[in-house]
Amino acid sequence: MSILIDKTSKVLVQGITGRDGSFHTKKMLEYGTNVVAGVTPGKAGSNIEGVPVFNTVKKAVKQTGADTSIIFVPARFAIDAIYEAGDAGIKLIVAVSEGIPTLDMVKVIEFLNKKGTKLIGPNSPGIISPNKSKVGILPGQIFKEGSVGVISRSGTLTYEIVSHITNVGLGESTCLGIGGDPIIGLKFIDCLELFNNDEQTKGMALVGEIGGSDEEETAAYIKEHFNKPVVAFIAGLTAPPGKRMGHAGAIVSGGTGTATEKIEAFESVGVPVAREPEEVAKLLKEKL
Repeated sequence: MSILIDKTSKVLVQGITGRDGSFHTKKMLEYGTNVVAGVTPGKAGSNIEGVPVFNTVKKAVKQTGADTSIIFVPARFAIDAIYEAGDAGIKLIVAVSEGIPTLDMVKVIEFLNKKGTKLIGPNSPGIISPNKSKVGILPGQIFKEGSVGVISRSGTLTYEIVSHITNVGLGESTCLGIGGDPIIGLKFIDCLELFNNDEQTKGMALVGEIGGSDEEETAAYIKEHFNKPVVAFIAGLTAPPGKRMGHAGAIVSGGTGTATEKIEAFESVGVPVAREPEEVAKLLKEKL
């Protein structure tokens, strides 16, 4: 099994005719993802890598049955693209776009919740279920089908940790980057609920970072509700207080959100925290 996507997922690419959209559409197709449609206003009737292009998401969904969308649209247009996908009945949206205003995200998440649509991101590298489907920009060659679920607030750090998990022979069930912005769709706890019910997933790797309180809340959830082994890694241990470190959400303020606090929260509920990325795989190997 896997969570959120599999071989049956019908993927639509919003912004398919742009540089990033067309490039990653090709990569997703090469991986085996079932990309059924693309959307760029004014480009209906054309195609990218054999994928038909439509003017609107609603028309694409009606013609192809698309149920998953990935958004390669500049930040100033991305919020409208998310609204359009949710309004058209898309059930899972992956937003790669970075720089969407926080207040806009608050409103769109309320809208999607009412629609029953799940959102990964924004500022996300996407999601992959090895040997099934890849929706995003993750490098497929480092993944191997296996038993570890991976949830991450980081991007490239995720790739390093995944490569170690693959190299020790465990492999991954599903890996997703939830995004590094202050306001995002699916959070750690939302994803853990799904992984908890996935038979393929035997253990979890959580990649957190400084800023916010998601990791602390996740630790409390794991103690009460999650029954599989978990290993964590927290980026930003040496970050100076008050400085934003790469992601809009990676800022420590008011004495909260530090790496030390997050590490203590996880360790207090029995979740070991790796100090180096390669240690994540070693700790998982010991538990599985």
